[in-house]
Amino acid sequence: MSTLKDRLTADMRSALKARDELTTSTLRMALAAVGNAEVAGKAKRELTDDEVLAVLTKEAKKRREAATAFADAGRSEQAAKETAEGEVLDRYLPKQLSDAELTELVSGALAAGGFIGKAQMGPAMKAAQAAVAGQAEGGRVAAEVRRQLGL
Repeated sequence: MSTLKDRLTADMRSALKARDELTTSTLRMALAAVGNAEVAGKAKRELTDDEVLAVLTKEAKKRREAATAFADAGRSEQAAKETAEGEVLDRYLPKQLSDAELTELVSGALAAGGFIGKAQMGPAMKAAQAAVAGQAEGGRVAAEVRRQLGL
């Protein structure tokens, strides 16, 4: 079992004992998503920490998008709940890069690969994503790559 999954389980049990309903329900949802990812495919398998992190990132993004949608629809209570769930998940995610740090990493990756022009957007994105290593959302990385490639 991965250590991140163990930490999620232990934290969920602690929250359950402390009667912290928000944390308990959020971590249950996260562990259910991890469990679904483990049984996806032909055979059940244990996820690595990186794969668990990817699942948590995806769940956190869902919470941010849902909070925005609820806020736009005028449902502030539900938006606040989604935001709070996202904050619980953020405890387990790596710190996000600032815009300046992202710009620096992307420019370094593009320079190292010698990427220029629209035709090399795919390989440039692959190199930039590897350099960023999950510390920034894909949309932010893509926007920065496009900006630096002049697209």
